[in-house]
Amino acid sequence: MFELSFFDLSLLLACALFAGLVDSIIGGGGMIQIPALFAVLPGFLPATLLSVNKFGSIVGTIGAAIQYSRANRVPWGLVVISSIFAFCASVAGAYLVTQLPTEWLRGALPFLLIALLLFNIKSSIGLVHAPKHQHHKQKAIASAGASIIGFYDGFLGPGAGAFYKLLYTRILGFDFLRSAAPAKFLNIASNLGALCVFFYLGYFDWKLGLLMASANLVGGQIGTKIAIKHGNSFIRKGFFILVTILIMKTFYDAFLK
Repeated sequence: MFELSFFDLSLLLACALFAGLVDSIIGGGGMIQIPALFAVLPGFLPATLLSVNKFGSIVGTIGAAIQYSRANRVPWGLVVISSIFAFCASVAGAYLVTQLPTEWLRGALPFLLIALLLFNIKSSIGLVHAPKHQHHKQKAIASAGASIIGFYDGFLGPGAGAFYKLLYTRILGFDFLRSAAPAKFLNIASNLGALCVFFYLGYFDWKLGLLMASANLVGGQIGTKIAIKHGNSFIRKGFFILVTILIMKTFYDAFLK
């Protein structure tokens, strides 16, 4: 059980909603939600906060994935095989993070966020749908990429959704809308793999998890509708501004507080 002030509760809900919104459009909602959880609840074990982030992300991402799959045909063969690899790799990553000293996570987080922010600023979403590989090679590349990103997602996770999208747009040649549903299903798979490990080891808080999941779901539904109808340029600007603020906040908490 935990108690939050009205301000802290509002901050968590706002960050979870915006994380769901951003994640549904370009991925990377964990870059917003994880720092918010660490900043507001410094007394919680990192593994518990990571598991709460996974649970909320799964709920929000499922809603977004359903909407995207209705708008564009999903390459289910490619998605299923790469999702299996993402799930298994995430299990390994999540188990490893529970076995390592956790103090370094808080100190590493602002630097990781800076790197991911710079990477996303320089990246661009695919505008033309032109798959680069044939079916068997496509599945092999997607599975290898999903394994790497899935392991990272289980171990820490911020920006994993954006990496899945970059896998499909940059490496496989999909455009934005056609990459959206596959990237979401991969993200669900790796989040679920990590969450299974956290559940099994007892790192979870149901009250906090349901709180974050509800806001994630609302944000994901809003963001998906915006992405399908209007694109993502103005959301990207808000995303960069908020993540920059959170970088400063997590750096202060880790080194100056």
